[in-house]
Amino acid sequence: MPVALLLACALMLAACGDDEKEQPASSPAATETAEPAQEAGCEKVAKPEPSDQTNLPKPTQELKPGKTYVARVLTNCGEFEITLDPKRAPKTGGSFASLVGKRFYDNLTFHRIAPGFVIQGGDPKGDGTGGPGFSVTEKPPADLTYSKGVVAMAKTGTDPPGTSGSQFFVVTGEAPDLPPDYALLGKVTKGMDVVDKISVVSVGPDEAPTEPVVIRQIRITES
Repeated sequence: MPVALLLACALMLAACGDDEKEQPASSPAATETAEPAQEAGCEKVAKPEPSDQTNLPKPTQELKPGKTYVARVLTNCGEFEITLDPKRAPKTGGSFASLVGKRFYDNLTFHRIAPGFVIQGGDPKGDGTGGPGFSVTEKPPADLTYSKGVVAMAKTGTDPPGTSGSQFFVVTGEAPDLPPDYALLGKVTKGMDVVDKISVVSVGPDEAPTEPVVIRQIRITES
């Protein structure tokens, strides 16, 4: 499913009207100096080939209230953890957990890095236009704000609020202008320094990192 994380055109720059990619439309100016992934402390790795997991059945799994779900995200830049939100996003979290269980995210990339805004990954095509072949919809909490460390799911500009496939983003700055339209997944609760490391690697004109940032695997523990 082609996906784009877009604001209203009034908030957009050149991306206005582009529904082909999943991406926040207008990024704050970078406040940190970008550097090659290796200099940022990432291991040099080859760019993965696109995945063929693009036509999966729609999951029905939901997270159970009262349980704790922690997703460990291992990358070539280090590891961080996302604590999912089963109370406010059981359906979105369940879909994500279903994909994790299928090893969907293994060897995908963070294909887009907007310094001071978000890092974004989970696209099987690796270019921001792909998805798992299905979407789920769960209306985000009305009071949701995208503060640093919040993890949410991306969608096209024309999708209803709360629509998600497989692409997710981690907020690396503050995004007060983003409306509560993007499905909540959870929050980074460990390893934010690794997220910060990824957020300052050098990127090209399309905000793709000049050296691959690879998701080696994601695993979820339940307690």
